[in-house]
Amino acid sequence: MNNQPNNTVYRVLAVNPGSTSTKIAVYDNEERVYEEIIRHSQEELSRFDGVMGQKEMRLQCVLDALARRQIPLESLSAVVGRGGLVEPIDSGTYVVNHRMLQDLLDTTAKTAHASSFGGVIAYEIAHRVDIPCYVVDPIVVDELDQYAKLTGLPGIERRSIFHALNQKSVARRCAADMGLVYENGRFIVAHMGGGITVGAHRYGRVIDVNDALSGEGPFTPERTGALPAVPLIRLCFSGEYTEKEMIDKVSRGGGMMAYLGTNDLRRCEHLIREGDEYATLVLESMAYQVCKEIGAMFAVLEGRADAIILTGGLAHSTRFTGCIKQRVGLIAPVKVYPGEDEMRALAEGALRVLRGEAPAMDY
Repeated sequence: MNNQPNNTVYRVLAVNPGSTSTKIAVYDNEERVYEEIIRHSQEELSRFDGVMGQKEMRLQCVLDALARRQIPLESLSAVVGRGGLVEPIDSGTYVVNHRMLQDLLDTTAKTAHASSFGGVIAYEIAHRVDIPCYVVDPIVVDELDQYAKLTGLPGIERRSIFHALNQKSVARRCAADMGLVYENGRFIVAHMGGGITVGAHRYGRVIDVNDALSGEGPFTPERTGALPAVPLIRLCFSGEYTEKEMIDKVSRGGGMMAYLGTNDLRRCEHLIREGDEYATLVLESMAYQVCKEIGAMFAVLEGRADAIILTGGLAHSTRFTGCIKQRVGLIAPVKVYPGEDEMRALAEGALRVLRGEAPAMDY
């Protein structure tokens, strides 16, 4: 813990890489002073051998953007990046050490993902000026209760892969708005976007959550969600699809996309306004499945929840959130926090450590 005075201004650079963009933001304490989305064209990305080959290009893009904005690296107090597919860990703010760096760069044991660049770029920039570098609540945060692990088939165990950064950040914000301490509360958080994850937050830990990356939970704008096992097995062995085609079918071409030919909820709502009853059925069925998952997490929390929190891009739709409120509103108060502010969540995680409010965790 540090002994800096409370009025110290910490300047934090946050880095959040996506598949075709790199988001960066600079915060002076909680105040965002600069934000930019650096776009990477498919033509530009195609010049590299795989995702991890983009490392130097993305790093230079960030350095060039800071130079254009005349933000010297020496003015930074810390750099924080989005965490990638490292080993399962507890929630928190982690120092990017050599072991984490190696796991972020390792593509032999896991599928490479652009989010891994967050910690890598944070490390590269921070070590140029000898300041701390962190990642906060990567998608592999694993706080599952022991009962949540078994699947019924030995050799296949449930994993904790979810929107940990946004779920934790929004739960903290909601708790504060309700005059509660997150670590003393019980919340059900539904992050609803291209993927949908619903987590049971008990006293600061997510003790159960669906793994949307592997196909658990509700169907989404582009994912199938959970499917009946036997028909799925028969489809896999039908000879019509390769393994990659099947994975793409359930992870990118399912859900609303499969039913309506679009993954845009605004387009779905436009069809509904035009009188399309099938579009109405699809939207309300997706909301229905979210409600079923919320109900399951209510049981996990033993029938006690301080709030149900709806967040992510789909939470912008009052029609969609209204369908959910209608079914679960009697369980607990429903709080809506549309969208996601991952850049702010990253900065807040670093600030908690810089101010001595939370420990810097070792990987």
